[in-house]
Order: sequence, then C-alpha cells, then structure tokens
Amino acid sequence: MSHTHDMDMDMGSGTSSSASGHGMMAVFQNSMVTSLYSEAWTPNTTGTYAATCIFLIAFSAIFRGLLALRSWQENRWIDAEMKRRYVVVAGRETLAERVSNDTLAKPMVLSGNGVEENVMVVQRHGEEGRPFRLSVDPVRAVLDTVIAGVGYLLMLAVMTMNVGYFMAVLGGVFIGSLLCGRYAIDTAH
Repeated sequence: MSHTHDMDMDMGSGTSSSASGHGMMAVFQNSMVTSLYSEAWTPNTTGTYAATCIFLIAFSAIFRGLLALRSWQENRWIDAEMKRRYVVVAGRETLAERVSNDTLAKPMVLSGNGVEENVMVVQRHGEEGRPFRLSVDPVRAVLDTVIAGVGYLLMLAVMTMNVGYFMAVLGGVFIGSLLCGRYAIDTAH
C-alpha cells in the first residue's frame, strides 16, 4: 500500500497524462513555446517560432533533396556497373561463350522498322547481388545514414504535436518534392 502512496506523491499536481490510467494522448497543440530537439531550442517570441518553422521547412526540403540525390547516385552507380560488365577477364569465359553454352538460350528473330536481326534470348539465372565496391558502398552507407538521421529528426519535430512544426515539415516536403521529386522516382519515402 505504501507503493501506491509513493506513486501518488510522485505525480504531484496531476500534470502527468498517465495519471488517469489512459496513457499518453496524442493531441495537437499550437503553443509557440514548444521545445525542438532540446530545452535550449525553445522559441520565446513570435519571431523565433517563425524562424524555427522556416528551419523545419528548409530541413524537410533538404530531406527530399537527399532522397533525390540517393536515387540519382544509384542510377549513376548502376550505369557505371553496366559499363564494367563487358570487360573480358583472362581465364573467364566471355559473354558469347556463356550464351552459346547456355541450355536455356533460344535463337530468335528480332524485327523492327523492316529490319530483321538474329538474336539469342537468354534467361536470367536467379538473383545476383552486386559486388562490394569500395568506391560505392561506403558512400551509399554514409548517404543512407544521413538520410535516416534527417528523417528521424523530422519525425521528432512532428512528435512534438505542435501544429506549426507539423505544417512546416509538410510544407518542406511539398517544396522539396516540387523542386527535386522528379529525380527521386524509385524511392519509397
């Protein structure tokens, strides 16, 4: 019974939302003195609140730009990899030898604009992972880490449940997508 009494004393004036037993309620609020990321970043005036919202708009737009950069960079890496695929390595069979030895290869005629050409259709054998490249994979890892960090910081801003912060993040996503969304076609964010 003393445990219950201690809990009641810890709650003090009942400012905790879990005092009623219902847990934390997710309710938007419009207080201009909502801390962002730390107690030190608490707007005290209308101007500092507006500056914080402008920061969130820019930060969200940068996030969308990073996603576009990631997509653009992946396309560059794939293009460079495709150009490397036809390099002949001593001791390994060439592409023509592999096609001629492939039991699933089928000779066919391809025609387009009145021109016919004999081609060999080859079926892909399972999923092949791309090889580790020191010039690609560390850059990809850093870019993914930065994207995740910015995304989590934006999530924390939205989790303050401040309407102004929420609208600023959405506005920044809109502006960022408007400016660079066409470059981030294959992203799921």
